[in-house]
Amino acid sequence: MEETEVLKMCEHILRLKPDVVITEKGVSDIAQHFLLKNGNVSCIRRVRKTDNNRISRVTGATIVNRPEELQESDVGTECGLFEVKKIGDDYFSFMTECKKPKACSIVLRGASKDVLNEIERNLHDALGVARNVIQNPRLVPGGGALEMELSCRLNEIATTVEGIH
Repeated sequence: MEETEVLKMCEHILRLKPDVVITEKGVSDIAQHFLLKNGNVSCIRRVRKTDNNRISRVTGATIVNRPEELQESDVGTECGLFEVKKIGDDYFSFMTECKKPKACSIVLRGASKDVLNEIERNLHDALGVARNVIQNPRLVPGGGALEMELSCRLNEIATTVEGIH
């Protein structure tokens, strides 16, 4: 009975001829086998909800809860290239050449966890600054820039002042 139900679910998916099925839950071995054998469909499973929402935005797909509810308009068609690459010991899925990308991921690498954490913190700060500049395009220079400017202007004025006794 279970196998019959799984095959029905897969048939609902296969009628739309997708290349990739992405799910937040698991995919049974039977379902993976059936999808691969009958439609050459790859499966990505156990994707975090936040990542799934990003994938939906990038591909133009609609997240559905049940395969029998699938419609042709739910299938994302805005991703040009999907590939899986191994970086270090982990596998990563890449969706590139998208028509109107509305999300992205940044892959960080570091020599150790401490270095990686520092890189991530710095990147987070830099992205926050970029967001602030885009939202409110006004800048005040930092890193001693104000003091350097004051020093230069005071030096210019000092050359015009006659000797002080």
